[in-house]
Amino acid sequence: MNPALPVTAARAALARCHACHLLSRMKPLAPGSHAHCPRCGAALHLRKPDSLARAWALTLAAYILYIPANTLPIMTVVSMGHGEPDTILSGVRVLIAGGLWPLALLVFFASVVVPVLKLLALTCLLISVQRKSRWRPRDRTVLYRITEVVGRWSMIDVFMISILVALVKLGAIATIEPGAGALAFAAVVVVTMFAAMSFDPRLIWDALENPDER
Repeated sequence: MNPALPVTAARAALARCHACHLLSRMKPLAPGSHAHCPRCGAALHLRKPDSLARAWALTLAAYILYIPANTLPIMTVVSMGHGEPDTILSGVRVLIAGGLWPLALLVFFASVVVPVLKLLALTCLLISVQRKSRWRPRDRTVLYRITEVVGRWSMIDVFMISILVALVKLGAIATIEPGAGALAFAAVVVVTMFAAMSFDPRLIWDALENPDER
């Protein structure tokens, strides 16, 4: 520990409860014992346990799920007994062919661009922390915050299909059936949200507290 560095929460043994967010000072503990929050009783940790391992596992699972999410049909519009399944990209092409450019751009951005950028951002953060990088920690923290907030908005496709299924099934002429791609896409969004929640952004700053380690 370098005494010239400013005092941080970890150096002062201050831990925030993951359940009720109460800030507590951790006392020295015997080996094998754990500190607990004085308010709710949850276990206290200076950093999220196994943060990198869990975030890596969930991010890799999201990469795998992203393949069926874009190759399997996301929905099938059945009209007069006939229907043709559509993937995300073929649905975008249909919207463009119908002149619905704003909706096509919205679906493409929310369903293709946002998940890819979120996966790349998580991968970049995980690699930089694992390599104990000291490159622009403030910018990487901002990147994490943006990734955490923006990811949930890529559920717009799932919301849209749910609304369409409910509305169109009210009619007798046509119905919309969700496909396996919609399930895979929802899984990608949920898994990446859990990956972002598992990542501990304080690990970004830990490399600066131990400049001799690499």
